[in-house]
Amino acid sequence: MARTRRRKNVALLVESSNRYARELLHGIHSFIRERFSWSIQLTEQGRGQLPVAWLKNWSGDGIIARIETEEIAEAVRAKKVPTVNVSATGLMPEAVSVISDSRLAMQLAVDHLLERGLKTLAFCGDARFPWAHSHAQNFQQHADARGAACFLFPVNVEDAHHPDRERTRLAAWLKKLPKPVGVAACYDVRGQQLLEICRELGLQVPEQVAVIGWHNDELLCDLCDPPMSSVIPSARRAGYEAAQILDDLMAGKFIEPGTRMIAPLGVATRQSTDVVAVNDPHVAAAVRFIRDHACDGITVSDVVQAAGTSRTLLERSYKKALGSTIHDDILNVRIDRVKRLLAETDLSLRVIAERTGFEYPEYLSVAFRKRTGISARDFRLEAKG
Repeated sequence: MARTRRRKNVALLVESSNRYARELLHGIHSFIRERFSWSIQLTEQGRGQLPVAWLKNWSGDGIIARIETEEIAEAVRAKKVPTVNVSATGLMPEAVSVISDSRLAMQLAVDHLLERGLKTLAFCGDARFPWAHSHAQNFQQHADARGAACFLFPVNVEDAHHPDRERTRLAAWLKKLPKPVGVAACYDVRGQQLLEICRELGLQVPEQVAVIGWHNDELLCDLCDPPMSSVIPSARRAGYEAAQILDDLMAGKFIEPGTRMIAPLGVATRQSTDVVAVNDPHVAAAVRFIRDHACDGITVSDVVQAAGTSRTLLERSYKKALGSTIHDDILNVRIDRVKRLLAETDLSLRVIAERTGFEYPEYLSVAFRKRTGISARDFRLEAKG
């Protein structure tokens, strides 16, 4: 009779109350489905809640946890089992951490807002979360590198626990910002709050204030008024990689403690950033045409015709206003769309090429690798975990 291996008993201290955490769980599940070697302990909980009661008497082989507080860190340490942290708080540095790459995420946010012709940017954080401070620093650095004016909301720990008082400060801050302005929120709930305040103040979105969030919680973003753009993390890949690392640790493999950064997938563009903040009407018409038709297989000549001016004049004005070329921005829109289709569907590369304006899938493959540094196939595998 063949010997059967004992399944590893793994505790998942990951909340199910937000999109990012649920996507982490999807990634972990993908790994488990491939191996059939884990038995899971998971209960519903909220972010940062006190350690679940069952953990005290739990006896198992490994833990994947969102270590958001010192209490959670101490409870996990007490179990003395291999652990992977999937929170960006920086707690429990002796464990391997797998988190989203804040630097790349904020670069995407800055680039997205600047591509709209905005010259003034702002960032709204949350004093309760250390990772929000990292986002603010990275956003500021990228804005500075691109020559954009940047304003940070002065977060306050005390106000963070008094919503009405903080809301009053947020309203005053939004009113004082130079307009038009592009504002990045440290996460989608904060972005929703900013949109509500803009509506109360009579500030037009996106014409006066364009807002982009982080995490791309689709239901929350679509419920916003107007629907909110958001940077898309590769949470499934983070969950899958965390599970792979834990499996190796439980097998006795030594892995150096440290942080593994997972690159974001791109930006989900919605109405909250659907603005063209440039004074030149020909450039504005070109930008609109590219956004609406880039995936229809258009060329630079088509854009020139839609803008109603000469090619030489438009290319010069476009570069001066936006810092990029017409050809590059057509390709940027196409590649962003390719990323989403690779990550969110099982469509073949041939069909994706047809839907994104590439004449042949081979052309798509070459352009995608040149722009991203990896193949379309590898990108899909990483995105889906």
